[in-house]
Amino acid sequence: MKKDKPLVMLGEGSVVDVGALLAYPAARGKNVDALTIGNGARIRSGSVIYSGSRIGANLQTGHNVVIREENEIGDDFAVWNNTVIDYGCKIGNHVKIHCNCYVAQFTVIEDEAFMAPGVTIANDLHPGCEKSGECMRGPHIGKGVQIGVNVTLVPMIKIGEHSLIGAGSVVTKDIPPYSLAYGNPARVVGDVRDMKCVTGLTDKPYKFT
Repeated sequence: MKKDKPLVMLGEGSVVDVGALLAYPAARGKNVDALTIGNGARIRSGSVIYSGSRIGANLQTGHNVVIREENEIGDDFAVWNNTVIDYGCKIGNHVKIHCNCYVAQFTVIEDEAFMAPGVTIANDLHPGCEKSGECMRGPHIGKGVQIGVNVTLVPMIKIGEHSLIGAGSVVTKDIPPYSLAYGNPARVVGDVRDMKCVTGLTDKPYKFT
């Protein structure tokens, strides 16, 4: 007799709180694979992770996190309270996403990126258009990008590696690597490698080898 495939493949040393839900069925009526989560996960109460995503080792969730189906997520992903990762995203290693963020479908986030609380990502250039589903795509966020509190990112833009986006910005165009950018719309105002630390604790807040 053929055995049913497991709905969840959860790595060793993982801790899942009472009230968390793993392998929630995909809402779009698609046949998706099992949910795979690597070793050492810590999944807190209220979190819902759908079937069909692949997540690496050392996942950390806050409370009431939602991770939808068909996401490819690397190791050491930390995502905090009330954040939603919609379906079809690609997220690298050592990424941290803070509280109350929304990551739209088909967003790419490279290694070591960070999002502060309240970041909102869009992926639909023409909401309501009958063809919008065919061209829908979120932004591409480069390696080591730091995104400040309450930033909005519009669809299809690219933020170059190690850029810093200031709080409250609305990013409507591509941002080159190593840029300091802020405003609505966000404009490049400097290079993060030239920034000075106003507290005096270090000579430069951002150093790259």
